[in-house]
Amino acid sequence: MPYAQDVDQIASILKQNPTWNAINPKHAARMRAQNKFKTGLDIAKYTAKIMREDMANYDNDTSQYTQSLGCWHGFIGQQKLLSIKKHFGTTKRRYLYLSGWMVAALRSEFGPLPDQSMHEKTAVSSLIEELYTFLRQADAWELNHLFRALEEAENAGDSAKAEELIKQIDNHETHVVPIIADIDAGFGNAEATYLLAKKMIEAGACCIQIENQVSDEKQCGHQDGKVTVPHADFLSKINAVRLAFLELGVDDGVIVARTDSLGAGLTQKLAVTDEPGDLGDQYNSFLDGDYIEDASEINNGDVVIKSDGKLMKPKRLASGLFQFRPGTGEDRVVLDCITSLQNGADLLWIETEKPHVGQIAGMVNRIREVVPNAKLVYNNSPSFNWTLNFRQQVFDAWKEEGKDVSAYDRDKLMSEEYDSTELAQLADEWCQNFQRDASREAGIFHHLITLPTYHTAALSTDNLAKGYFGDEGMLAYVAGVQRKEIRQGIATVKHQDMAGSNIGDDHKEFFAGDAALKAGGKDNTMNQFG
Repeated sequence: MPYAQDVDQIASILKQNPTWNAINPKHAARMRAQNKFKTGLDIAKYTAKIMREDMANYDNDTSQYTQSLGCWHGFIGQQKLLSIKKHFGTTKRRYLYLSGWMVAALRSEFGPLPDQSMHEKTAVSSLIEELYTFLRQADAWELNHLFRALEEAENAGDSAKAEELIKQIDNHETHVVPIIADIDAGFGNAEATYLLAKKMIEAGACCIQIENQVSDEKQCGHQDGKVTVPHADFLSKINAVRLAFLELGVDDGVIVARTDSLGAGLTQKLAVTDEPGDLGDQYNSFLDGDYIEDASEINNGDVVIKSDGKLMKPKRLASGLFQFRPGTGEDRVVLDCITSLQNGADLLWIETEKPHVGQIAGMVNRIREVVPNAKLVYNNSPSFNWTLNFRQQVFDAWKEEGKDVSAYDRDKLMSEEYDSTELAQLADEWCQNFQRDASREAGIFHHLITLPTYHTAALSTDNLAKGYFGDEGMLAYVAGVQRKEIRQGIATVKHQDMAGSNIGDDHKEFFAGDAALKAGGKDNTMNQFG
């Protein structure tokens, strides 16, 4: 509702309640405007609509891909969105990513944990709620500055300025954007997945990413030892998430189905199959094993299945897990993706071992032969050595073209000695264009970096600690942090204001009038920053 209209409506309510005469309708309307979303479900419904529109726009124009960065704290997410609005004027097509890896490493009460779903499951929904609390506060903070300016313009009798500010207030773009939230492998059976999905949606999640690993054997997608489940098991969890969305009224909630099959060589159990060629039979057909002729070849404890019309003993490890045939990963990925899209998933996530447009496109094109509008969420992972990968890709392309590459050692291309070479410069161009190229050629709708702010926090802290505890002393902070904040217009330089001090001062005035004891007077040292 427009601000002026809201003021009139609240004034009407106050007239009907004469004992509320101390309330200024402008103050109440202002507080309403600074709190656009009342519940997490309001956020989930709002952001699901945005995401669905973005998906449709991408289908029509692949340059309209979306992006996000993983954030492990509400403040980090808030500052990211403030920065995006400052530099680009809009948050359109920019999301947040919530990484299960970072929840495990940074948000567990057990302390730092590996990415194996050992952290408290409620830590995931708690982080979603925290992120949206900080994004809503960013709205209140930004609008508070506009309302203060409006009050000044009105007091000065500048109606033109006041009108312009009211227009900005009425057209204010929220910092609340979609979060793609990682539910790992569902933290248990399908019922456990459903219960956690509900918590995540109630906290504001419009998009949940779930993977086809065994829940209690879950590994990071970039580590060894991954174990997948038969399709029927995974689909039951997709159904659980969809029903959670529908139960809570987020009818267009988005599900991302992640497959780890490219790097997973193991399965926990054999799939149930009723007839040749069904889904279970296809899953079992990838198993490594030996065909046998008669029962004499069966040893104590062996498992035997019928596959391709013959009896086969799948290879079972000492752990009880079964092994897939080497080289079947890509075929299993394609089957996983097609099956997920045909059974309720909206987007795909293929975990790869390197960022290679051709490799990703090869799989996506096979998927699109069956599901033409298949789209990916892709992890631009910090687990990749991006510099080395792209330099090696250029090296290999040049070698295939017949270009002389004798000046380069392929295994040592990470070395600084190559930084100024033609190969390194071209590799940087390929890296810079990776997201555009992959969205155009490999069906990637959303690009994310899972845990960038884990690394930026470590890097910036290392730089500050090195100088501050060394010879630079206080200059390390002043030159390396504060001076840059001031000159780059980073809002946190006025940290009291960023934390809500001015909002609190205004509320004190709303509540107590002239009796309010405010913190933002002439002796507030934040005045040094203008």
